[in-house]
This record gives sequence, C-alpha cells and structure tokens, in this order.
Amino acid sequence: MDNHHSGPVETGASMDYSEHEKTYNMFIAGAKWGTMVTAVLLIAMAAGFFGGVGFLGSLIVFIVLNIAGVFLLR
Repeated sequence: MDNHHSGPVETGASMDYSEHEKTYNMFIAGAKWGTMVTAVLLIAMAAGFFGGVGFLGSLIVFIVLNIAGVFLLR
C-alpha cells in the first residue's frame, strides 16, 4: 500500500484569525505582567531579607514598585 500524502493531511475549517490575535495578545500581556510582578517580588524580598527593612518595609517596596511598573508598562 502506498501511504504517501502529497498535500496537507487535514483541510479542516479555516483559521479564526481574530480569535488567534486575541489569544496571542492575552499571552503577551500575561507574560509581561507576570514577569513584572515576579521581578518586583524578588526585589522586595531582597530588600526585606538583606536590606534590613523588614516585612512592612518590603511590603511598601513591593507596592510602590508595582505601581511604578503599571505606569511604565502601559
């Protein structure tokens, strides 16, 4: 038997490009905001552990840097 295909295996429905764009934009936004929050969390933890500012000081650093990140990443 000859099982070689010369064309696409499946020729299903056409792609929904608007839905693809929405998914891509949501992924990029999630990656951007998630990276920002993770970096801010690491900076706040370093300030709390090594900077000697304690829990409340690192919480303030976390909040202030998140607010700055929101304005910078818009």
